[in-house]
Amino acid sequence: MKKCAECRGRMQELKAKTPEGVEYSYYKCKKCGEEIVDMKQLHEIAEKYRILKRYQVKLSKWGLSLGLRIPKELVEKYRLKEEGKVAIIPEKKGIRIIPS
Repeated sequence: MKKCAECRGRMQELKAKTPEGVEYSYYKCKKCGEEIVDMKQLHEIAEKYRILKRYQVKLSKWGLSLGLRIPKELVEKYRLKEEGKVAIIPEKKGIRIIPS
């Protein structure tokens, strides 16, 4: 049983959901109401978000290059425009696309 860092009261494990529907657990002190999420729980939530926000797109041949279609939701979210520019940054485990 976890103890509250504020009042040393007993912490109860509870479950909740983010607005996107990702379920997580947290602890709430029965005495003072303090709420905490430990690091393990935060990592689990972050991984669920990574999976939730992952997009699968098909690559197409464009001349000697490859192109990909950016889903409408991302186009709107990042205000991408036709003929607009983005920066493509190679990283160790993939690429990062940043609107210019």
